[in-house]
Amino acid sequence: MIRLARFAAASSIVALASLCAATALAQNGYPNKPIRVIVPFAAGSTTDIIARAITDKMSTSLGQPVVIDNRGGASGTIGQQMVATAAPDGYTIMIHSSSHTVSPSTFAKLPFDTVHDFAGITPISSLPNALVISPSKNIKTLQELLAAARAKPGSINYASAGQGSATHLNAEKFRVAAKIEATNIPFKGSGEAVTEVMAGRVDYYFSPIAPVIGQIKDGQLLALAVGSPQRATALPNVPTTAEAGVPGSEFNFWIGMMAPAKTPRDVVNRLHDEVQKALASPEVKERFAKLGADAWTLKPEQFDAYIKDEIKSNAALVKAAGLTPQ
Repeated sequence: MIRLARFAAASSIVALASLCAATALAQNGYPNKPIRVIVPFAAGSTTDIIARAITDKMSTSLGQPVVIDNRGGASGTIGQQMVATAAPDGYTIMIHSSSHTVSPSTFAKLPFDTVHDFAGITPISSLPNALVISPSKNIKTLQELLAAARAKPGSINYASAGQGSATHLNAEKFRVAAKIEATNIPFKGSGEAVTEVMAGRVDYYFSPIAPVIGQIKDGQLLALAVGSPQRATALPNVPTTAEAGVPGSEFNFWIGMMAPAKTPRDVVNRLHDEVQKALASPEVKERFAKLGADAWTLKPEQFDAYIKDEIKSNAALVKAAGLTPQ
C-alpha cells in the first residue's frame, strides 16, 4: 500500500511538472522557435491560400517563422490526425476548413476525436462557395442546370475536394434541396476539381471563390450561383442558390485555426489575438478582398461551441442525403 501511495504521489508530481512546464512555456517568451501550421489540403487549395495570407503577417508580428506544412489526403483527416497527436505546446497548429465538422459523419471511423482532441482558436474567414461550370456545357443559368439534371436523372455529376469534404456536403445539401440526382466525383483538392470542371470532364463544382475568381473573371468558368445566404461581395451580380430557385440550399464554408487539445490557454489566447491583429492589417484586408473572403473571428470558447453545433447539424444533413460513412 505504501509503495502504491508513493507511486501515485510520484505520478502526480510528474503530471504537475509537465503541466507547469507547459504553462511556463506559454509565459516565458512564446514563441521562441518556428511554428508549424498543418494545412490538411494541397498547396493552392482555398484553405492553403487563406492560411498563407494570414501566416505571412503573423510571422512578422510574432517574430518567428510561421511555416505552412501541406499534408493533404483523405478529406483532411491525415493532417487532422497529425495535429491531434502533436505535442500541445503551441508549435504545431492547424488551419482547416469546415470539412473539420463534416468528417465525423462521413467517415465510419476516425483515428481522433474531432471534439475532444482539438482546441479551437478562432475562425479566420467565411467564404461563399460558387457553383461553377464550364462555358462549353452551354448552360447559362441554375435553372438550366436543374432542367438538364431532371431531363436525364443520374446523368449529371459534380466535383468535390474529397469524399466527406465541405465542398462535398455543400453539393449534397444543394442536391437534396433541388431534388435532383447527381454523382460525386471526389478529388484530392480544389486544384484538381477546378481543372476537371474547366475541361468539361465534370459537370459542376461548388468551389470556394478564392481559387476560381480569376477563371470566372477571365471567362474560363461560369458562376451560376453562390451557396451562401447572401450574395458574395466579389461576385455581386451572381445570385444565391436560394434566389435562383433552390431555397434551403445555403451553406457556410469557413476556414479556421485549431490546436491540439490541452494546449495552454494563454498560448491559445495569444494565437487568437495574433489572428485578429493580422486580419485588421491593410495587407490582409486587401488580399482577402481580392479572394472574395470575409474576415470572421470568434473567441476560442465560442469557436469550440460552434464546432460542436455544426457537427450535429452536418450529421443530420448526411443522414438526409442518404450518404454512407466510408
